[in-house]
Amino acid sequence: MRVQVSNPKMKVVAAYLLAVLGGNTTPSAEDLKNILGSVGAEADDDRIELLLSEVKGKDITELIAAGREKLSSVPSGGGAIAVAAPGGGAGGAAPEAAAAESKKEEKVEEKEESDDDMGFSLFD
Repeated sequence: MRVQVSNPKMKVVAAYLLAVLGGNTTPSAEDLKNILGSVGAEADDDRIELLLSEVKGKDITELIAAGREKLSSVPSGGGAIAVAAPGGGAGGAAPEAAAAESKKEEKVEEKEESDDDMGFSLFD
């Protein structure tokens, strides 16, 4: 199975993560070139050197944790209903909103059913 990564920046990051996953906690540029070459990907020396300079002396688990924290603040759309209510006096608002939402859904379903019937049946 061959995984194709079209973003050249991600190829270098993926090679770095593979090296670390394989036990090499401080991979060199040559290590990354070997990994990229093993799958037929071109190695861009500038991108490799940039990545290595950015991660030099840093722990990969801390970098991943920092990245997750940054991503958690990025809006992903459609998640407004699932957002937890803030602590304090607003604790009762979430159940009321959920109940109101379910009532709206029930009304929509009832209306759809009555429109389908239209007062006559196929077997009348």
